[in-house]
Amino acid sequence: MKPVEIRKMSVEEIRVKLSDSREELMKLRFQQVTGQLTDTNRLRQLRHDIARLETILNEPKQTAVQEGEV
Repeated sequence: MKPVEIRKMSVEEIRVKLSDSREELMKLRFQQVTGQLTDTNRLRQLRHDIARLETILNEPKQTAVQEGEV
């Protein structure tokens, strides 16, 4: 998922996607432990997507802090 696509989403959509991604990551970790996971690159990709979602979700807060509005 690209940052441009995420920025087009509403805050609520981002939160839902973040929650779904975290749940999928948990399931993939269980699959990895049990030896059922075949696509190990998906773990890395999912962690990066979660980081992107969190970063874009927190951007307005960071700009407010930098501008001294908080």
